[in-house]
Amino acid sequence: MIIQALRSKGYKATPQRITVCKTALSSREHPNVQNIYREVKKTHPTVSLATIYKTLNILKESGLVQELNFSQGQTRFDPYLEPHINMVCLQCGKIQDLDDPAVKELVKKVYVKANFAPTTQRIDVYGVCGQCSKAAKFK
Repeated sequence: MIIQALRSKGYKATPQRITVCKTALSSREHPNVQNIYREVKKTHPTVSLATIYKTLNILKESGLVQELNFSQGQTRFDPYLEPHINMVCLQCGKIQDLDDPAVKELVKKVYVKANFAPTTQRIDVYGVCGQCSKAAKFK
């Protein structure tokens, strides 16, 4: 799938690009470009940021990841494309997926009721994660 996505866009399936794809597609941490760059550099020290950006753009155009833009120019990537809620911590920036059948059913009902054919969806809920809440209690 990765090699096909790269080749369909006219790119060679280099080891660096394959590693970028694997890193982005296997993470449920909603990594940003810098996180992916640091991870890929561990095994491919000569990889460039341009390769990271281009490869992520290929994944996005191929429908394999969703680009999540947040305030202050922060961009993260989500390979989990099923209807879910992104729980965004306003203190530490961590993003957790809330995957619940009720979310999928609600999204489906909304689309049917509105006679709407979605190409993608995104639901974000902002607050404070459990770890940050616990840390605040001990201060």
